Amino acid sequence: MTPTEYIWMNGELVKWDDANIHVCSHVIHYGSSVFEGMRIYKTEKGPAAFRLRDHSDRLLDSAKIYRMPMRWTAEEIDQAILDVVGANNLEECYVRPVAYRGYGTLGVDPSKCPVDLAIAAWPWGQYLGEDALENGVSVCVSSWNRIAPNTMPAMAKAGANYMNSQLIKLEAISHGYVEGIALDIHGNVSEGSGENIFLVRKGALITPTFSASILPGITRRSVIKLAHDLGIKVIEQNVPREALYLADEVFFTGSAAEVTPISKIDNIQIGAGKCGPITKKMQETLFGILKGKVEDRHQWLTYVPTYKGVAV
Repeated sequence: MTPTEYIWMNGELVKWDDANIHVCSHVIHYGSSVFEGMRIYKTEKGPAAFRLRDHSDRLLDSAKIYRMPMRWTAEEIDQAILDVVGANNLEECYVRPVAYRGYGTLGVDPSKCPVDLAIAAWPWGQYLGEDALENGVSVCVSSWNRIAPNTMPAMAKAGANYMNSQLIKLEAISHGYVEGIALDIHGNVSEGSGENIFLVRKGALITPTFSASILPGITRRSVIKLAHDLGIKVIEQNVPREALYLADEVFFTGSAAEVTPISKIDNIQIGAGKCGPITKKMQETLFGILKGKVEDRHQWLTYVPTYKGVAV
């Protein structure tokens, strides 16, 4: 991880090394946080945030599900993200807003703990490897299921949910894979440890529904929209495990993973074993918008003001 100069905390820019919380903060003991992950892209017009408001809205939605009263509006969160990116003079980066239960009491009841908000931004390359976008990644189906409905809310991007993700990821790595794919409690395909998943079969895109305990991914939603623009059929349905092996192409989507092809699943080659034609088309279409090289017809980019320095 590459540190930057400043982190935004509760309305103030503080030095990276000074962005601390108390060890008895509720979040440390009970995982009581919700967060976002988004990217800033370098374009010919300057740095641009991808779907800024959608990320701020999802952060607030996650907080609502977990009954975390937020002191900031979506507009204020938008501005804070732009401020911290600009203050660090970053042309492209990853941004991590996190709302968490802070220092107050240490019972399970979090209601007497304040809800604090911090936003960090730093350079981050390809999440699943530098050559992953072209050559794809080798993954496995995890022995760990995705969280079951009515146990923990999968539609909230919550820190505690990612303990399940960590088990999926650690198991995959221990067996020599880059990533794991989790099934839901009914045995249908859910998602990766931190990515949504798409299959390509006979020219159509197939992706699991929200009922499969998936996070409502913003990149997922973008790919579905772009596929419709391109005349590619999109089917949202339950996906049995064996459909993964029979797919012509499979790829992950996510703010960190972007659009990453999958070359093998459980050591079974998928298609040609590298980025397939439809996956490539989705990459080119999305990255064309993200890099400012084609028209931003859906108004997904928000340009970031640049700063020469910040007084703290």
